Amino acid sequence: MNHLLSQAFRAMRANLVPGLILQAFAVAIVIAYFTIPSAAELLDQLGRLKQRQGFYFSACSTAAFGGLIPFLILRASGKIPTHRAGRELLFYVSFWFCKGVEVDAFYRTQAWLFGDDATWTTILSKTVVDQFVYNPLWAAPTQTLFFLWKDRDFSWIGVRSALAEQSAFRRTLLVLFSTWAVWIPAVAIVYALPSPLQVPLFNLVLCFWCLLLSFLTAPPQPTNDDAPSSRRPGSAP
Repeated sequence: MNHLLSQAFRAMRANLVPGLILQAFAVAIVIAYFTIPSAAELLDQLGRLKQRQGFYFSACSTAAFGGLIPFLILRASGKIPTHRAGRELLFYVSFWFCKGVEVDAFYRTQAWLFGDDATWTTILSKTVVDQFVYNPLWAAPTQTLFFLWKDRDFSWIGVRSALAEQSAFRRTLLVLFSTWAVWIPAVAIVYALPSPLQVPLFNLVLCFWCLLLSFLTAPPQPTNDDAPSSRRPGSAP
């Protein structure tokens, strides 16, 4: 257990700086919304589009920011080989299309439970439920499982073999710690905005997180015995 926790904290520390940069960007958007009239008008137009399109907007925008854009970046960087490109594109877009509907429904439920106001008690309540109920019980395990399935060539037999080497609990815990490093502050920032703007801001953070999750759940690259430090955060020991 100590070794597992050590791995988890290493994964969290490794992603702390990128997470802080991303959070600073999200904070800048919130500050601009409340202090710059032109920025507020632009974001409000986006919010009105979200209100008109509803779940369709959430599904398509999340598929783009969580699926298409990360796929294009990974493909351009050589992380996705040509023979897998079509299947991986379908996976990324389909997975996050469905997740967009799920997250929108979850945010609506949060608003129904706690209200739409941006008081610190409302933001805190939504953040706690988001990160310590929804995330560990559903979001992190399902994302870990499906990304592992992708990385094992879309084979459930390959998934079983991988889970025999490192359990689902260990894999999920490693992803969960990295999730918290990025998303605990990020979702608090998301919930500070009006409801129609929460999914669009979530999409911006998600674009980064999808890239991070891809590296966390991917199988370790072969390394020399004398270069253990080349392992990625969250990879199996």
